[in-house]
Amino acid sequence: MQRPRGEVTRGTTAPNRLRRVDRWIAATQTRPLRSGPRPLAVDLGYGASPVTTVELYTRLRAVSPRLEVVGIEIDPDRVAAGLALLARSGPLDGLSFRRGGFELPVARPPVLIRAFNVLRQYDEAAARRAWDELAARLAPSGVLVEGTCDEIGRRAVWATLTRDGPRTITFAAHLPTLERPSDLAERLPKTLIHRNVPGEPVHALLTAFDRCWATAAPHSAFGPRARWVEAVAFLARTHPVVTRPPHGGRNRWRLGEVTLSWTAVAPGSR
Repeated sequence: MQRPRGEVTRGTTAPNRLRRVDRWIAATQTRPLRSGPRPLAVDLGYGASPVTTVELYTRLRAVSPRLEVVGIEIDPDRVAAGLALLARSGPLDGLSFRRGGFELPVARPPVLIRAFNVLRQYDEAAARRAWDELAARLAPSGVLVEGTCDEIGRRAVWATLTRDGPRTITFAAHLPTLERPSDLAERLPKTLIHRNVPGEPVHALLTAFDRCWATAAPHSAFGPRARWVEAVAFLARTHPVVTRPPHGGRNRWRLGEVTLSWTAVAPGSR
């Protein structure tokens, strides 16, 4: 076996840490998840505990009962932890763990790659190369979901890519603990986090979102969810917010989410 490509992550994880992105994937990616007789999803770099891979399997199997999920880790001890979990619980149809990295040691192209909190330790250029490498390994209808979240999953930002490159960016938060939308900047993907400076599109977006948040302050009387929904509606007047289901619309915004076209943050797009 070739040496796995990539670096071992810190491995920090916890139950339900990735619930926001899992919920979004299950709601918005049903077409690729249900494609073919045995679609494949990869959880890349799941960390010291396999719990979030098991949660991904459970959540996505609810919308795609034939889906196979493979948890991939560079660290052999983490792979052993996944195998030990299956030994204790008994085999789960379609769930497995194996050692690997960006080369993705799987038998067929995946319809989904979830890579969360994996690229934080890379520089921007290396993170972008990882995007290109992983996206090239997708099935024709597949999607790469890459991003970061805080330690308990209350704040997260993720990008989606197809074989053709970045498509969307999504911001998600536990609204009662969010002071302003720009607080999510610390969770930007590594390809963007150092771009959050004046003159860059992502900085302009977050600045505009904060203005919309301030304008929507009167709606705080109805709770932070109502304020967020109104702020997103204001933002949609000037930025490419996805406003139609399944990725957008008030039902998704009420969950503390907003998805925009990648053009809203693409470096060099202004």
